[in-house]
Amino acid sequence: MSGERGRGAVLYALTALSVVIGLMWWWRAAPRQVVDERLTRWRLTAEQLLPDVGEQEAVSTVALEAAAEHEESVKVTPGSFLVSVVCAGDNGSRIRVSLGIGDSGRGLRCSGSRTPEVFTVGLARELHLTVTVESATPVVFRYSLQRDS
Repeated sequence: MSGERGRGAVLYALTALSVVIGLMWWWRAAPRQVVDERLTRWRLTAEQLLPDVGEQEAVSTVALEAAAEHEESVKVTPGSFLVSVVCAGDNGSRIRVSLGIGDSGRGLRCSGSRTPEVFTVGLARELHLTVTVESATPVVFRYSLQRDS
């Protein structure tokens, strides 16, 4: 009987060892997420150029791929609002920000000296932003929505 216990213990130990080795292999073989250090730097730049303030109705920072189009929608109560937008990216990178249907948008530089663009808009129910990246490299876009007093 003690021989059977010994073999059982060895089987349990080998099974546990196999599970541990399998988990280590799985963890080491899993693809690593590549962090683009530029995006981290640009996110910090965008947040410094357009910092959070207490009266914001909404704020968002998003990394956008080259030649991408991105939409943001925010529900609001009717009123007048200030929409501030800024982007950060490689030299020569640009985006186009449109505030509604039929709006051709405004082009923004994402490099060099820049300040946030600020628009005053009247909104009934929703802010709708469309951001189009006009460059062959990614950028970071940031906007904030604040009620106009």
